[in-house]
Amino acid sequence: MTADILLVDDNQIQAATRKAVLSAPDRLIVVAEDALKALELLQDAEFRDSLGLIVTDHWMPGMNGPEFVEKLRQFLPEIPVLVLSGFPDAEAEYEGQNVVFRLKPLAPEQLRSLVKSFLDSQPMSRTA
Repeated sequence: MTADILLVDDNQIQAATRKAVLSAPDRLIVVAEDALKALELLQDAEFRDSLGLIVTDHWMPGMNGPEFVEKLRQFLPEIPVLVLSGFPDAEAEYEGQNVVFRLKPLAPEQLRSLVKSFLDSQPMSRTA
């Protein structure tokens, strides 16, 4: 299995909406319903090597965004990660984890533009 984007979100409606917003004919998006499922998918080297971006929610049951990114960075230290959260104070929890943090809601055109900049390898301002 291969993918361009791994979308991690426990909210099925938000995940489906983001997938629809980001879909393009030349783009494959895989959705994981939680961080544990995402980590399971990332054990597959072919899948992992095909990714250009991981988009994750901050607040998820079982394992939240900072815990997920911490585990992810142990074996994928350089993959771009976009964290989306409705909690402004959550950004501080990603200190030193090399992620881009954005507050929800994000307008569809803003999300598309941001993701395009990742996939096109354009330099951008990172936080945390």
